[in-house]
Amino acid sequence: MRSDIFFLVWLIVGAIVFAAAATLGNDYYFFAGYVVLQYVVLSTAWNILGGYCGYVNFGSAAFFALGAYSTVAIHRLDPMPIPVLVAIGGLASGVVGFAMGYLTLRLRGAFFAIATLALAVVLQTLVVNWDYVGGSRGAYIVRPEAIAPFGSYIKYLFFIMMLLAVGAITVARMIERSRLGYGFATIRDDELAAEASGVPTLRLKLIATTISGAIMGMAGAPFPYYIGFLQPSSAFSLDYAVNSIAMPLIGGTTSWAGPLVGALLLGSLQQVATVTISSAVNLLIVGLLLVGFVIVAPNGIVGLVRRYIQHKPLGQIGRRRVNADAPGAAP
Repeated sequence: MRSDIFFLVWLIVGAIVFAAAATLGNDYYFFAGYVVLQYVVLSTAWNILGGYCGYVNFGSAAFFALGAYSTVAIHRLDPMPIPVLVAIGGLASGVVGFAMGYLTLRLRGAFFAIATLALAVVLQTLVVNWDYVGGSRGAYIVRPEAIAPFGSYIKYLFFIMMLLAVGAITVARMIERSRLGYGFATIRDDELAAEASGVPTLRLKLIATTISGAIMGMAGAPFPYYIGFLQPSSAFSLDYAVNSIAMPLIGGTTSWAGPLVGALLLGSLQQVATVTISSAVNLLIVGLLLVGFVIVAPNGIVGLVRRYIQHKPLGQIGRRRVNADAPGAAP
């Protein structure tokens, strides 16, 4: 399927989901759906670097918060439409992603992961001491009650995040099926062999960090309008770093569909748990599912389905082996 047709199909799916939520007559579904779609964007962005290239990034919350605080900074200066803020947040996070990659991508394995975690700590320290965006006190963002033609403002935010989710999925699929994606795969499989074969590994990794950081920043840009009051503890929350890693691992990291499946599964479970039990159990759910899938399906849900499709059930294989060993059976 061509990328433009793929994008159009997912737009239609998104329109159906939006219409179905609107018919329920309860804005809570848009509040909960916004969070799930936000995790779809974050996990897809993380997978571009962590899944396609094999570089584990613990700094997802830093890029997300950078997009959010770029919105706060511009809102203080001159309020702009959210699509413009999304573009600015993506640009700021993409630049920081490129800079981070240039400084840290010569590290590998656990050393790179620790460096990305340090980036989140440094950015949070800077934000806490930056009074213009509220500092440690936080910042209020007063949003309109309604906006035409959506009615309530949360429907508009849901629509924006839905477009971002469709765009992120389409970009990930395009990368996966392009020469760029094949280059990423060589880095993931054997970076030393790729370098010896002439693959420009550093350039490819810089592209991956830039794209991944930009998409995460775009996901964070509408967040101040969603939450209303932004403070460092909410923007740099551990939930974003943990979920953006766990969702692709549970769904599958080698395909664009893996982060989507993992985000829909985990995000929906967390929203149900928030309403029925408490939001405090969200990370517990993530931990239990992550341990379970590492044991049962180390390649994620998508990998498990692919393995089932590619191989016949064990019962059929056993019958074939018995028939083949039977006297007079054809060789």
